Amino acid sequence: MTETWVQAKGARLYARADGREDAPAILLCNSLASDHTMWDAQVPLLSARYRVLRYDRRGHGRSEAPEGPYSLPMLVADALAVLDRFGVRRAAFMGLSLGGMTGIGLCLAHPERVERLVCCDCRADAPEPFRASWDERIATVRAGGMQAVLQPTIERWLRPAFREADPAAVRRVEAMILGTPVAGYEGCARAIQGLDYFKDLGRMRVPTLYVTGEFDAGAPPEVMRAMAEATPGGRLAVVPGSHHLPNIDNEAGFAAAIGEFLGLR
Repeated sequence: MTETWVQAKGARLYARADGREDAPAILLCNSLASDHTMWDAQVPLLSARYRVLRYDRRGHGRSEAPEGPYSLPMLVADALAVLDRFGVRRAAFMGLSLGGMTGIGLCLAHPERVERLVCCDCRADAPEPFRASWDERIATVRAGGMQAVLQPTIERWLRPAFREADPAAVRRVEAMILGTPVAGYEGCARAIQGLDYFKDLGRMRVPTLYVTGEFDAGAPPEVMRAMAEATPGGRLAVVPGSHHLPNIDNEAGFAAAIGEFLGLR
């Protein structure tokens, strides 16, 4: 394991690498209100084939949280800075929620840097009701801190049976949420409000697998199916029984969904 710091424009980012240095690279990108540890369960699986690169996006985890707003191009530039710091010219990319949006932006702006994309539990556009919902969440966090959005976030992210069966895992997810600086949450939420990639999916040239939880209310299968259909050669995998974090609340189902596409089996 190698830990390092990445100087991106306006923020210092924490990053780490696991696995053999001579292996092909995969860059993992976390969601809003989480950090690089959200991928802990996938590292043993992925490191059998890949050098696994992870980082805390700006405003999250150990990375700096400058005042926002942030933008999706800014978050794409951060991902490029991480690849450059590790000397990686081309990598597979897997991101969830805001991480998936970052992956789409990276593939559209810099397709030469991405070998293949796994885009999990995200949208590609921001209709007005969606944008307005982020205004409400930002106001809630400003007034009451991250504690004010903790319970509804957990309920959206993890299926009830998982929450009951694995309280230790729930506590780890809660710690990620509560550890997110308000400035980072708001900055990234403003970036999400600017989401407008759907119209450009037809020019995607990177092999892309879309993955979503069967019961993800934020990125439901019908939304991600439309994204897959708009993407040349796009594929869709639905993780049974899962909510917004299928890599956590159904690890086996998530591994099955990504395995063939990433050459893990």
